[in-house]
Amino acid sequence: MSYTAPTKQMQFLLDHVVGMQEVASLPGYEEASPDIVSAILEEAGKFASEVLAPLNWDGDQQGAKWSEDGVTTPDGWKEAYQQFSEAGWNGLAFNPEFGGQGMPGLLSAAVQEMWHSSNMAFGLCPLLTQGAVHAIESHASDELKQTYLENMISGQWTGTMNLTEPQAGSDLAAVRATAEPAGDHFLIKGQKIFITYGDHDMTENTVHLVLARTPDAPAGVKGISLFIVPKFLLNEDGTPGTRNDARCVSIEHKLGIHASPTCVMSFGDNDGAIGYLVGEENRGLMYMFTMMNEARLAVGIEGYAVAEMAYQRALAFARDRKQGPVILGKNSDVAGIVNHPDVRRMLMTMRSQIDVARVMAYDCAAAFDFAARHPDDDVRARFQRRGELLTPIVKGWSTEVGVDLCSLGVQIHGGMGFIGETGAAQHLRDSRITPIYEGTTGIQANDLLGRKTLYDGGKGVDELLEDMRNTHETLSSSSIAAASKAKVALAESIEMIASASKKLIGEENQAVAASGAADYLMMMGFATGSWAMSRIVLASDKSNDAEFSALQIAVASFYFDKIAPHAKAHYLAIENSAADYYELDQAIL
Repeated sequence: MSYTAPTKQMQFLLDHVVGMQEVASLPGYEEASPDIVSAILEEAGKFASEVLAPLNWDGDQQGAKWSEDGVTTPDGWKEAYQQFSEAGWNGLAFNPEFGGQGMPGLLSAAVQEMWHSSNMAFGLCPLLTQGAVHAIESHASDELKQTYLENMISGQWTGTMNLTEPQAGSDLAAVRATAEPAGDHFLIKGQKIFITYGDHDMTENTVHLVLARTPDAPAGVKGISLFIVPKFLLNEDGTPGTRNDARCVSIEHKLGIHASPTCVMSFGDNDGAIGYLVGEENRGLMYMFTMMNEARLAVGIEGYAVAEMAYQRALAFARDRKQGPVILGKNSDVAGIVNHPDVRRMLMTMRSQIDVARVMAYDCAAAFDFAARHPDDDVRARFQRRGELLTPIVKGWSTEVGVDLCSLGVQIHGGMGFIGETGAAQHLRDSRITPIYEGTTGIQANDLLGRKTLYDGGKGVDELLEDMRNTHETLSSSSIAAASKAKVALAESIEMIASASKKLIGEENQAVAASGAADYLMMMGFATGSWAMSRIVLASDKSNDAEFSALQIAVASFYFDKIAPHAKAHYLAIENSAADYYELDQAIL
């Protein structure tokens, strides 16, 4: 089967739940009119279904190939990327000054979902380029911006993020790559691992962003600088010229995303790879977080995007597969297993959590749009806190849930799901990386609890709770179906977030607080999910399609009844945290 973009659901959420019109009213986003937004969604859906989705299975089977001459992508990849760039998709949300279209990040989030649903391995390439562009635009000199941004935004060149090394893992304080000054540039030496699209044959140049240490740099993360290291050095006219001393020496053999080359990159095996300092020395980690935080939101989108494709495949199979007595089929022309209660439970579990994850990602993207463009300083600061608070939840919760949903997709297929040819297993394999890269769920949990909650005494959480209480108040006066059920679930969510946050902020034992971080993240996901579904309930009467409105109510009701209670389990786990478990001698484990 192919992929069908859920553009009707996307449009409904953008218009009536998240507030696309409010975002479009921000300075610089005036061209994002309702007609333009609708047209972009429709065209993106066509490109995803007609160009990218047909390559997904074959790309997985063929995989990327390494040789001493470089990495070769699967058949059709290069042509699809050329179409992608020529159609302007790569530049959708970038600065018009450098050739971008200047659309809001909120719209870009919706479009990105389509790339990852239809073909996650393909979508990873523009994802990394997007982050590299924003890092360069935010921190590099005007000369470097003029040199690199236009070709990266057009898609003529791609970008990468080179952080970790074999001995470092997630501990970037252990980075050993070096950068020796040599006139107007530096000579980079060292090895980087897990570099997505570190080498490929789709474009004429690749622009690596590399973390390295200059000779007098202090130890730890305070001594890391950021460098632009192009695959090909540029001629005076700006075209790619001599090959730089930077090469992919191998690619990884992975559980999933086989078509996306994950490279081991070696810089400076000979004289040193020529690199150009971004911004100031020793501020590289801060600069790289511009790219990393954006990538974390994008990976959260991947989490539910792959689950959306798994859901579509499972639903199609369940409608077609006939097995056993039909229990719910009295009023249906379809006699498939879709009418078995347990299969319906699994499908609704998938559908409801995908909708919640989609709203969370949209909220996060919209917050950063407001933080970047709103004319009022206080409003910008508030939305910056909101976006930063939501980022680890979107990245951590949506990817953890996404893996579970892709597993349910296999379960709905039964034994056929375990067979590769049905395609269900690929979604599970591909999705499994999403809770790991760009910071594992544990790292996201520590970030949520530490930097985003403890650091400011819970100010960002308090602002979130204020908005949730406003929605609760609106529910109190609503006569819409399921409003009363939403009100109860939302009240419980508000109480759990407030109580758990207070407990963890006041916890004196760091080990106990840290041990509750992952449960805190997951609780926040399920609890803010009740907020998302409550807003969907309030917006359900905005559609002129009665069946569509009824679907929104049914899915929301299912979430309140069957999914929202998961928050309570994580809340109780936080309440039950104790130091005993973490003081055991590791030898007895």
